Amino acid sequence: MAAATLSCQPWGSLLGLIWLVSAADASWDLTSLRCNFGSFCECDFRPDLQGLECDLAQHLAGQHLARSLVVKALKAFLQDPAPTKPLVLSLHGWTGTGKSYVSSLLAHYLFRDGLRSPHVHHFSPLIHFPHPSHMERYKKDLKSWVQGNLTACSRSLFLFDEMDKLAPGLIEVLRPFLGSSWVVYGTNYRKAIFIFISTGGEQINQVVLEAWRSRREREEIGLQELEPVISQAVLDNPHHGFWRSGIMEEHLLDVLVPFLPLQRHHVRHCVLNELAQLGLEPRDEVVQAVLDSTTFFPEDEQLFSSNGCKTVASRIAFFL
Repeated sequence: MAAATLSCQPWGSLLGLIWLVSAADASWDLTSLRCNFGSFCECDFRPDLQGLECDLAQHLAGQHLARSLVVKALKAFLQDPAPTKPLVLSLHGWTGTGKSYVSSLLAHYLFRDGLRSPHVHHFSPLIHFPHPSHMERYKKDLKSWVQGNLTACSRSLFLFDEMDKLAPGLIEVLRPFLGSSWVVYGTNYRKAIFIFISTGGEQINQVVLEAWRSRREREEIGLQELEPVISQAVLDNPHHGFWRSGIMEEHLLDVLVPFLPLQRHHVRHCVLNELAQLGLEPRDEVVQAVLDSTTFFPEDEQLFSSNGCKTVASRIAFFL
């Protein structure tokens, strides 16, 4: 069967343009994927994987690995009518490389109400767990919150931001929910999705830099090169939420998703996307001004954007 041909048309905005999708000769039927699994359509869970795939392809700059890994993991998980464990993704990479953007797109394309859905739960260490002295209370509250919300809707999404700033030990209360048991505390949790986001990525940057110095194509970098250095960096960091964690030791993370540092042409791609979102034609002087105002590293090569695409929108507003 021929590969699916995706055609995207602008529809609105969600940290960038959100797109409606049409598929010709698709290799899988979205309608049957949505509603033929009985309780699959519970709550406001309405997955649109074609839309997600299309949006990632058009707007996620420089992340061939992240795009492929996320889509592949989601397809396998959602096509299984009776998963034996929840889907657990761990996103790692430098600031501004697309981790938060991808997690927001997942909420949008999986739930009818997107990030506003009552079944999408977003946790930030600085907002929800700010005081180390309250750790025992946080553990009790987090466990109760997850269990209660999975009881209300097994198709829930839990996002944990800035894992590198989360006090070690807190996330251990989730370990019973992430494994392969069928029921925990009387709650069906197997259809849930957990996403952990970690900022940092120095080790990822080093692998990409060495590949560039060796004149290897960026797309030649595989997960097998990055997964060991990511895991070791987490295990060696006493300030990371997964430090000495049974979640890591028991391999409960289904996929480590690396986000590569962005180069100049990737930042240019982000600028053009942002101009399109604003309804503006590409303007060479604005694009060049944003690039000239962006800091790149290392000092000698000037290869990677220090903030990825994170400050592109504000810089465009300054130069318009």
